[in-house]
Amino acid sequence: MTKPPLTLYLAAPRGFCAGVDRAIKIVEMAIQKWGAPVYVRHEIVHNKFVVDGLRDLGAVFVEDLDDCPNDRPVIFSAHGVPKTVPAEASRREMIYVDATCPLVSKVHIEAERHHQNGLQMVMIGHAGHPETIGTMGQLPEGEVLLVETTEDVAGLAVRDPEKLAFITQTTLSVDDTAGIVAALQARFPAIVGPHKEDICYATTNRQESVKAIAPRIDALLVIGAPNSSNSQRLVEVGKSQGCAYSQLVQRAANIDWRALEGIRAVGITAGASAPEVLVNEVIDAFRDRYELTVEIVETAQEDIEFKVPRVLRKPA
Repeated sequence: MTKPPLTLYLAAPRGFCAGVDRAIKIVEMAIQKWGAPVYVRHEIVHNKFVVDGLRDLGAVFVEDLDDCPNDRPVIFSAHGVPKTVPAEASRREMIYVDATCPLVSKVHIEAERHHQNGLQMVMIGHAGHPETIGTMGQLPEGEVLLVETTEDVAGLAVRDPEKLAFITQTTLSVDDTAGIVAALQARFPAIVGPHKEDICYATTNRQESVKAIAPRIDALLVIGAPNSSNSQRLVEVGKSQGCAYSQLVQRAANIDWRALEGIRAVGITAGASAPEVLVNEVIDAFRDRYELTVEIVETAQEDIEFKVPRVLRKPA
């Protein structure tokens, strides 16, 4: 039986970003240095395949510092943690390594600086997401107000409209955030913003590459985890660019082949915490079923690399 023809448009850049790469490396190096088990507070990055692989090496994932013994190293996830967490680890004399993405740390430093200048913060982010919890936890209670939508801006009760600054979660949709920023600036003309958008380069680049392939495709598959904010935003960007079938899949086994019947062109991308092996697995699954043409659509090149903390570069 002849296979039907299909063109796969592969978005580039896609998949791992420098912050995720660094975080995974931190866990691997910590296990090499101190042996297993090494504890990790929260999933190091939001991807089951990655987390399972690290668990096999000897990482133990917990949600709270209370679940960690004092005598084993603990690593804080790439999303960042509230200030109380390293403070508590120090009090317990634990060895800890902070794998917070440097671009998230940059937002933490920004918030701290505005706070010292007497400004109250407005954070654009998703309630309950670990990055939002970590960033809001850099400052005392009530100093950071969270908004998720333009509607939230209308209901904000601020201390002093003349003394405000805003920051954003790094994994948001560039387009959605622009609308919320505009609403903040309209309501609080004196509000201070970051020099450059807090949304990280990798989030922006992955969204741009989806926009570039959207006009050519009938369906978009985003390889990523359901709890990955940047992956969910890629699905939304696909839909907003007119790609009606825009779906998140964790790996090839999750593809709904019936939904793709009769389709001639599919776009593939991967969230910043999804490894390339899962992308290849999806491509192979398509190759089994279709006469496949693969086209790479590259909109940017990424050569950013973040160093791992010094403690891991020194022998035990």
